[in-house]
Amino acid sequence: MQRREFITFLGGAVASPFAAHAQQVARTRRIGVLSGLAASDPQGEATVAAFREGLQQLGWADGRNARIDYRWGSGNADDMRKYAAELVALAPDVLMATGGASVGPLLQATKSIPIVFANVPDPVGSGFVETLSRPGGNATGFVQFEYNLSGKWPELLKEIAPNVTNVAMLWDPAILAGIGQFAIIQSVAPSLGVEVRAINVRDPVEIERGVEAFARLSNGGMIVAASALAIVHRDLIIALAARYKLPTIYFQRVFVTGGGLASYGPDFLDQYRRAASYVDRILKGEKPADLPVQAPNKYELVVNLKTAKVFGLSVPRSLLTRADEVIE
Repeated sequence: MQRREFITFLGGAVASPFAAHAQQVARTRRIGVLSGLAASDPQGEATVAAFREGLQQLGWADGRNARIDYRWGSGNADDMRKYAAELVALAPDVLMATGGASVGPLLQATKSIPIVFANVPDPVGSGFVETLSRPGGNATGFVQFEYNLSGKWPELLKEIAPNVTNVAMLWDPAILAGIGQFAIIQSVAPSLGVEVRAINVRDPVEIERGVEAFARLSNGGMIVAASALAIVHRDLIIALAARYKLPTIYFQRVFVTGGGLASYGPDFLDQYRRAASYVDRILKGEKPADLPVQAPNKYELVVNLKTAKVFGLSVPRSLLTRADEVIE
């Protein structure tokens, strides 16, 4: 072997372990996840589990070629801002926002790191994206549902409990989605012969006081509009509905599996699995601005017959045959 060839061979042999190490490091990507729920909340655990499942199906495994950092806001706006800044400081390749309460703080903290969101009701109206088809900025993801879905909830309530004439809507008026849902429910209320009142879900004391006062009215029922705080306070809301025997329609299955009467809405866990596909595409070089915001493609009607019996309600068979899940 000539001297020049030997030196070239030796240099390659020495460099190759370092090159292999560099390639291995390059394959590990960092993902930050911000949730509005508590780390101990089973629903929060279920959403991130669905997200991880989606990533694994696409070849990304935490601890192997990806590192996932989690922060949990527990429904506290100050903590959400603090944790958003913490995640951005870690310089992740992409951020995952679980719900509308997470997107705003992340967008305030960064205009450059890609953000994928799921379970967000009105990303255009909230200013998170320019349009659904062309988000335009550093965020994109999956919309929770169109506001028109809210009109189905009073219809479902009247179908299960025809005598209801007074309806309390539990909502978060501080978010645009709360206002949108309330407007739709109010618009359909006259045709159903019901009067709608609002109860704020931002504070447990206020929730309990509001439901207690509402329960003094006759022929009452409730609708729980979609919000992160409704999820945070769901055990209290379900307990109050049971205490005062108020037929209640919820926006998510988790309320019904926890003892609520019925729910109609998107399959939220499916959104987090689908969100993983956008994270995958961004990690492979695509930009959020070019990925359209997508709508849900799975909706589910869930009915708890055990709760219906406790409330003295007879659920119509026609509704049970439409249900995706009946809990007995």
